Amino acid sequence: LGLELIASENYTSAAVLEAMGSILTNKYAEGYPGKRYYGGCHVVDDAETLAIERAKELFGAEHVNVQSHSGAEANLATYFSLIEPGDTAMGMNLAQGGHLTHGREINFSGQLYNFVPYSVDRKSELIDYDEMATLAREHKPKMIVVGATAYPRIIDFARAREIADSVGAYLVTDMAHIAGLVAGGVHPSPVPHSHVVTSTSHKTLRGPRSGFILSTEELAKQLDKTVFPGVQGGPHMHTIAAKAVCFGEALQPDFKRYAEQIVENARALAEALQGHDFRLVSGGTDNHLMLVDVGLKGISGRKAEQVCDKAAITVNRNTIPYDERPPLQGSGVRIGTPALTTRGMGPDEMRTVAGFFARALEVRDDDGALARLRAEVEEFAGAFTVPGISDRQGVTA
Repeated sequence: LGLELIASENYTSAAVLEAMGSILTNKYAEGYPGKRYYGGCHVVDDAETLAIERAKELFGAEHVNVQSHSGAEANLATYFSLIEPGDTAMGMNLAQGGHLTHGREINFSGQLYNFVPYSVDRKSELIDYDEMATLAREHKPKMIVVGATAYPRIIDFARAREIADSVGAYLVTDMAHIAGLVAGGVHPSPVPHSHVVTSTSHKTLRGPRSGFILSTEELAKQLDKTVFPGVQGGPHMHTIAAKAVCFGEALQPDFKRYAEQIVENARALAEALQGHDFRLVSGGTDNHLMLVDVGLKGISGRKAEQVCDKAAITVNRNTIPYDERPPLQGSGVRIGTPALTTRGMGPDEMRTVAGFFARALEVRDDDGALARLRAEVEEFAGAFTVPGISDRQGVTA
């Protein structure tokens, strides 16, 4: 294996994989614990209840629904619960770091609702809260969504709630990317400031690919009713069991150190990339990811992604704020540290990784040099085990 630098990807533990591949995949269990439409649910009731209670403890939430199959479905259920089709809402501009489900026209969110996008400041590349407030006063949204997929800075949840309250809107936070950092106590929690928080259970949280919803007790009944029977049928009980495992792991003291290391590694990687003369969007990072402006190196994000693939370095192209290239090309590359941190790498390794990345782009037109770099990258990466792979096979990656 090479170097996994995609910010939204990670390696789950063997225990999570075992739950995902368990016999629980055979069980139908429409409904909720103690209120199922099928018999023989006592075991899966215990698994779901455990997941709920652990998530409540982990995030300090009044209510948790763990049945959403993904972050997108968690958002779908939340929107259906809070607002009506045709209502006005606000979300972060996808091209500047938002998500498809935050109002993009090609997504259900942009087709069913009138989403007004807010942006980042052109100079600082930070969320423009003054613009957000102005747009809220002008458009009177019933819901404001905060959260991002490619924003390297901390979001001011308190300010966003202030803006939402000023127009009587719900504040929904999509914390899919930062859930593990919130769980580890290294990132401010959106829970005290939000009416609803949605998330995935993978990414920085290092669990199965799925979703969940946190809310106030006041909204619990409506959210549960919307998830089932509103937008889903039978829950995936093997995945819910894996979420219970994931939440349990995140409650352990070593997960806090893991979250701290993600952020420490991200800062080290960002500084090292800047040392190689790369411009980072907003000038750095506060979380697990960074956006590298490769357009200044005369290359598109797509080309950089393809070149890195040849060198066994996995990244993804990304637009940068006010990008002149189309999304399939982009002028940026999104890079994150969760997966490499899971493998046991630290700041010293991040500096080495930055060097590999810089060299890949430097020799991008030399296939022979890229092949030699690939061998070097694979030798370097091979010294670090991959949880869920190496510990199941007894070999290093």
